[in-house]
Amino acid sequence: MTLFDKSELLSDLENENLPLAARLRPPTISEMVGQSKLLSENGAITRMLRTRHLHSFILWGPPGCGKTTLARALANELDVHFREFSAVTSTVADVRQVVKEAREVRKLTGIPTILFVDELHRFNKLQQDAFLPHIEDGTIVLIGATTENPYFSINSALRSRLTVYKLEPLDVDDLKVLSDRVLGYFNNGRDEDKRYILADEVRDSLLMQSGGDARTLIGTLEVAKSLADEKSGGNGGEFTHEVIESAMQSAYRVYDRTGDMHYDTISAFIKSMRGSDPDAAIYYLAKMLASGEDPKFIARRLVIQAAEDVGNANPMALVVANAAREAVEFVGMPEAQIPLAQATIYIATSPKSNSSVKAIGAAMSDIEEGKNYPPPLSLRNAPVKEMKTVHGHSEGYKYAHSFPGGVADMQYLPDEMLGTEYYDPSDRGKEKAIREWLEKFRAARNNDKDKK
Repeated sequence: MTLFDKSELLSDLENENLPLAARLRPPTISEMVGQSKLLSENGAITRMLRTRHLHSFILWGPPGCGKTTLARALANELDVHFREFSAVTSTVADVRQVVKEAREVRKLTGIPTILFVDELHRFNKLQQDAFLPHIEDGTIVLIGATTENPYFSINSALRSRLTVYKLEPLDVDDLKVLSDRVLGYFNNGRDEDKRYILADEVRDSLLMQSGGDARTLIGTLEVAKSLADEKSGGNGGEFTHEVIESAMQSAYRVYDRTGDMHYDTISAFIKSMRGSDPDAAIYYLAKMLASGEDPKFIARRLVIQAAEDVGNANPMALVVANAAREAVEFVGMPEAQIPLAQATIYIATSPKSNSSVKAIGAAMSDIEEGKNYPPPLSLRNAPVKEMKTVHGHSEGYKYAHSFPGGVADMQYLPDEMLGTEYYDPSDRGKEKAIREWLEKFRAARNNDKDKK
């Protein structure tokens, strides 16, 4: 753990042992880019600075959006005692040490202590509980940073004492400002013919590939400078598409297979298919595949989607989805992306019906409410003769294929459930024909009951 006082925060620029992203970290809120909701004139952080009224909070957002920068800049401007550690490498013992130090600082100077905990969600429930009494008595002001949804990853006792502020990925304009700062830093004091050059079309591509992550953008330019230096002997040079691509690591893919982006992307994928937008669905499929998502997971979602949102409006959707699942296992990546794309487009462009979902949902609800009745005797199994002759199992059963239309005049539901209709087919796709047939079947069955 390192104590970052004001002078240390301001000296990062000269510390060449730090990554460029850390050296260029703005020391004040006014120099930050992005997060306009929090940092605008009436934003929550700006109000906190203006009133100097500190409270504990969580900064929730994707990598490289400014969580650590914001916490450090806030502490720097308020001139408070600041401690920082990561939940990945720290323990409850570290928390106790900071609390002890914070008490001493407050006793001697009256200055509050901000404790910034990166990756707060990495602490388990008991470790998170260790903060509670010290937040309550004002010994520390806790600022937690997390890429995970705090409503799931932070226990309710701690979360109830923290305000949650959601940070967004940086937009292209924000990243453009940062790229200009990096180039300005690289070219500071250099002769015109020894400058580093980033053409507009190359920069635009880099900004898009950075995925709203400032650290990825700056890190890529830092590596690009090293590559250019190798070629020119440190005499500047142009950051071409080839140089940027060589520098760009897979880190630019902001999709996280275990984090919120995973759930957000699969949710968008599912909802795009449900909404019959094949273009959006293919985009999210590509996003997942490019980021290393397990293709078997995607295939399972396609099978579920085919039954849940297409159903009998186009029964072939389930066949296509299941075929894609088998193809994924048989072919493997990268070729498996083709059957996954085919199934995605087929489902997205199919007529939609959730009648099967509603039918099973309603039936399950009845069972859970206690409507758990045995089937009529005529439908029960009779493995031995006595089950039929003595107990009446299968007595009066009518073999449907022996009757006109393949429909027998008999009762299938228990007496207590007569008249219940779970399946209500839509009027879309093949279900339109099913609906017409079912209406005739139910009408005929009701007429037969009336005759009896």
